[in-house]
Formats: sequence, C-alpha cells, structure tokens
Amino acid sequence: MKISLRLRELARNLYWTWHPEIIAIFRDIDPALWREVNHNPVAFLKRLPDETLQERETELAIDTRITHAFHQLNTYLGERATWGARAVGPTKLNPIAYFSAEFGLHESLPIYSGGMGVLAGDHLQAASDLGIPLVGIGLYYAYGYFKQRLDNEGWQREDYLEAEVENLPLDVARSAQNQPLRVAVENGNRKTWARVWRAEVGRCTLLLLDTNVEENSEEDRGLTGQLYGGDAYTRLRQELILGIGGMRALEALGIRPSVIHMNEGHSAFATLEAARQIIEHELRSFDEVKDRVANRTVFTTHTPVEAGHDRFPADLFLSIVNPERKRLRMSEKDLLALGRVNPQDDNEPFCMTVLGLKMARFRNAVSAIHERVSRRMWQELWPSRTPEEIPIYHITNGVHTTTWLAMPMARLYSRYHGEDWAERAHQIDIWANIESIDNVEFWEQHQILKNNLVDYVRRCLCHQTSRRAGQAAAELDPKKCLDHNVLTIGFARRFAAYKRATLIFGDLQRLERLVNHKERPVQFILAGKAHPNDENGKGLIKHVYDVTQMPQFKGKIVYIEDHDINVNRHLVQGVDVWLNNPRRPREACGTSGQKVVLNGGLNLSVLDGWWAEAYDGFNGFAIGAGEEYSDPDRQDEHDREALFSCLENEVAPLFYARDSDGIPNEWIARQKHALRTLPWRFSAARMVIDYMQSCYIPASGATTSTFPGAKDARM
Repeated sequence: MKISLRLRELARNLYWTWHPEIIAIFRDIDPALWREVNHNPVAFLKRLPDETLQERETELAIDTRITHAFHQLNTYLGERATWGARAVGPTKLNPIAYFSAEFGLHESLPIYSGGMGVLAGDHLQAASDLGIPLVGIGLYYAYGYFKQRLDNEGWQREDYLEAEVENLPLDVARSAQNQPLRVAVENGNRKTWARVWRAEVGRCTLLLLDTNVEENSEEDRGLTGQLYGGDAYTRLRQELILGIGGMRALEALGIRPSVIHMNEGHSAFATLEAARQIIEHELRSFDEVKDRVANRTVFTTHTPVEAGHDRFPADLFLSIVNPERKRLRMSEKDLLALGRVNPQDDNEPFCMTVLGLKMARFRNAVSAIHERVSRRMWQELWPSRTPEEIPIYHITNGVHTTTWLAMPMARLYSRYHGEDWAERAHQIDIWANIESIDNVEFWEQHQILKNNLVDYVRRCLCHQTSRRAGQAAAELDPKKCLDHNVLTIGFARRFAAYKRATLIFGDLQRLERLVNHKERPVQFILAGKAHPNDENGKGLIKHVYDVTQMPQFKGKIVYIEDHDINVNRHLVQGVDVWLNNPRRPREACGTSGQKVVLNGGLNLSVLDGWWAEAYDGFNGFAIGAGEEYSDPDRQDEHDREALFSCLENEVAPLFYARDSDGIPNEWIARQKHALRTLPWRFSAARMVIDYMQSCYIPASGATTSTFPGAKDARM
C-alpha cells in the first residue's frame, strides 16, 4: 500500500489521538502546516502537496515509521485476547450505549466544552483499549463550543467558527441498505431530521447526530449548531435529539444495546425511547416496561451545583414532548411526574436529572465526597430513607494514561518498566518500582517538559498580545515572560464562581512577596473559559487579566486564552504544581490533577473531589484539612490563608532545596511517591473496569457479577 494511503487510514481512526508517536509522524512531515490545521490529520493530508510528502519520505525515512504505525493500528484492531473478550459477559453480543452531550477526544474535533466531555472521550479510549463493546452517542456541533479571546480591556469575547465537516475524521453512517442514515424526532408540531455521522475511536464507534440537513427548516438546521448554546427551548429540543434520536439511530443500525449509560441528565430521554420501542413492539403499557428499562440503565451525575441541572417549565416541556408522550401512551401528569421530585407540585419544572435518577437502577456520583453530596441533594426522591441509604453510589473518575502522558516520560517509563507497561498502567505493580528510575534522569525529563511548556506559553502570549494591541510579534520580548527555572504553578478550568480562580488574588501584597521572592520565586499560568451567559465568570477572567498587567506581576502571572485540549495538554505535562482550590464540597471530581501526576507534577489542592481520596500526606500538598464553613467569605478567608501558608512554608522551600548538583531530591521523592500511589488508582481503565463490574455486567442481565468485590448499585 502506498504511504499516502496508509497515512489516510491512520487519520480516519481516532486511535492516533492517544498515540503521540503517530501524531509525531504528521507533525514531522510539515510542522507549520500541522499547526495551521490545528493538528487535524484529515485536513493536513488534504492540503499536503504530494511532492512535500515525497521529499520528507526521503529526508526522514518516514516510510518506516508510517509502516510501523499502520501495522500497529491493524494489530490493535485485530486483537482478540483483550480484557473485554474475557470479561464482558452478555454485552459481547449487545454493546453498551454510552450517551453524552459532549465528547472531548482531541482539539481538532471541537464537540466538547470541558471536563465532562474530556472524561467521555477518555471513557471511549479506555473502553477501546480494554476491548469492551461500547458505542458512544452524542451530537455533532457545527460551531462547537466557542473560541475565546480577550479584548483590550481583558473581557472575554466569543467567536463561533463553523467546522468543515469534510475535513474531520467522520463518515456518514449508513443503513443496512447502504443509504445515508437519517432519523426523525417529533417535537412540537413538526418532525426534525438528523443525519448520523460515524467516527471510529480505536475499537469503539462514536455516533454523532446532526440536524443541519435539507429536510429541516432553517431553525431546525441550526439546532445542533452550538454546544450549550441558546435558550431553554433550544436545549430541550437538543436533548430530544440526543436521547430519542440517539436510540433511534442505534435501532436503525441494528444495534440493540444491552446497557444504556447516560453521562449526565442531557441524554435521559433515551430511557423514554427505550420504553417506547418495547411498548410498540409488545403492546404493553409504560408501567409494565418501566422497570425493564431501568434495570439496564446506568445514570452518572457529575454536577454538585443545583444550577447545573437542566430544568424546563412544564408548559414548554409538554409543548415539545407531547408527540413522544402519546407514543408512550402516558398522561401529561404521569410524564411530568417522572421529572419532578414532588409529582403533586404542579409548579415544579421538569428536571432531566430527576428523570435520569428515576429511570435508572444503577446510579453513581464520580467521587466519594460527591456521593455524599448527591445523596443529600436528591434525598427527597427517597423520603423514607436516611442519607446513607440513598441508592446513589460512586465510581471515581480517572484519566486515559497515554492520551495525557508526554512522550519523554513515556519513553522513560518504557526503559524502566518494559515496552508494554502502558497496557497495564491501571495495575499497581507497574508503578511499584518507580524508585528504580535515576533521580537525575527523572529530573532532566521533567525539565524538558517544563521548558517545552514555557516556550509554548511564550508563543501564545506573543500571539495574544499582538492581536489585542495590534503590535507586531517582533516588538515583543517573550524572554521576559516566565523563567524555565522558577517554580511553576498551573491553574486551568472553567471560570465558575465556586472554582475560585481568583482566590489567591485576595491578598496581592502577599502574592507579590511570593512571586518576587529573591531565593524562592513562584510563577503562575492560568487558563479557562467562562460560559457565554456567565457574567460573573467573565468578571473573574477580567480580574485575572488585570492582575497579569500589573508591573509587579507582568510576565510572572500569565493567562492563556482559548483553553482547549491542546492548551490543557501542554499545561498538565509541564507544570511543577497543579493548583485546585474549589469551595468544598463543590468539586465533583476534577481530573486535570490526575493528568499532571503522570508527567511528574504534584497537586496542591483543597481536599475535595478525587484529591480527598488520593492525598496521603506525601504524594502532593493539601490546602487545609477539609474544613467547611457555611459562610462563604469565612471559607474563602480560611482557604486563602491555608494556600499561602502551604506555598510559603512547604511547596517553595521543598522545590528549591537542592543538592550540590542542583537536584531537588526531596521534591523528586514526592514526585515518585505520587507516581507509585496515584496513576493506577485514577486511570480511566480502572474506572471503566469498575463500571463493568458494578454496573454493566449486572445491568446486561447477568444475575451477579463474575468479579470478586464487585458492588451492586441496584436498589
């Protein structure tokens, strides 16, 4: 097969997104073009002149690398002796349907906004590696979330750029008759059609529904245009397309899932469509089939904040959903009751999370603390039970190891742990001998990543400043921004109030002493977006921007615009310390810190989410001891003091304590301890295995799990 054809094959399967050695092939052929197309191999190959490929093939002997990668992909796809092949039980014939409103697999496929989407991407990648039969179902957003830029005053502005679908690794899904697949969903007084795109994610498939088709009105064509855009009317109709349209797409493709897994409430309509299919086939009532659907349904909640749960006024809900209600042969009152905590309250809106909780027998939060919070939040659904008896359990989130691991560290682990270590990265024994890595070599690899980060941030700042101020990039001096040798702290997440991005800015005098300390200086890199409708969040970004422009902080505290997977990848691979200071217990899990550990970084975090389970006193740093105050101002004051104290008295002194060769051996001891205790526990493979054992296998019809210690979440 010609080299160009093999490259096209590699580009069409998103397997490359978690194999940096394959990404490096495309980048090395033409680095400038690779950056220009936002690391998209499909678009890259369409614009790459044949003569360039021929030249690079000769210069780099790149054909050998391409042949190896091609063989690697096909061996992977053909492997039969996977974990899943031995363990999937009834799901082997009927796969798991995994619904999510967003999937974050790579920056070139911008159908995600943040953590939940990236988690969904990691879930698919881990399921693929394990050989678990799973199909993802989501929406194709032509304009994605939004591109973020700051204006000259530091205010967030949103740009919506339409993706060229023909330049994405998507193919039209086809029916059994080989026709392009269309599904219809009735909403209100009309039908809305959606075509179905198909992406291959290793061994798994991702289906994306898209309403931008000729059969629809102009309004309906834009229905799936933006992620989390529009008003309640738009959101409700999007969720109908996702849940009901998604189930119909599976049916049209001959896929009858043994398990329905809903990643948050956005897809909860899938359970109603599953019931409808049984009702129309067997001529039964909703009450007769409800439990059958619930028994094979998993519902994961990610949101510990009330405002994060979709609620729709009853009149709006019924005006849109009535056609589907009639198919279910339900009264309006009975349908509304499925989404109400109190079915007798006619003023209560319809809540998608309540629907998900009522229509699933397997319900989970995403950390131990989040389990406790979720039980309190939804206790009214089970009024006769104590909080400890509420049937919501937890499976703590994890990250896909090779997606977030930098190549220098991957090569280091391969030298010490064997070439196949990544296949067993979720096993404790792989990390047990991390101490065998030479301290000097370990530190050198970490410094390479840190240097890469600083260089990347400088390029970003040059671009940002030149665009905002209208200056030429040549007029800037990027060397004045950041220092390769200074303790570097990263913070990147959604700018929601409870995440407290500006907590440390509450005492600028103390911050100045910390940043400009003569012996132990500290520098900060911040990134993150605010929801377009969140003016408070935008104000927080403005506050950060203002601080970065102060003379005492300029070039030492910086903000990177347009946070996406690419920005996040650079940050988690290169920082010394990852800062996370949400208002406890508002952080459901928080997975970015799990990615940092893989690359030798340490966490400095409030004991919330995953860190409350992970921290052992030596594998990172804690802000406070888990104190919770009802007064938010008092909470902020306490946590700010604890944060400064930890930075001043623990983090900075330990980082700058060096031996005669300039090696921070005590710091490295913490890095290695973090690697020994955390990556296997907080890997996406472990997470997906937990779902298999606790949820998927019993939900698929197995009477009991075939695994010792499996937790049955059915109640």
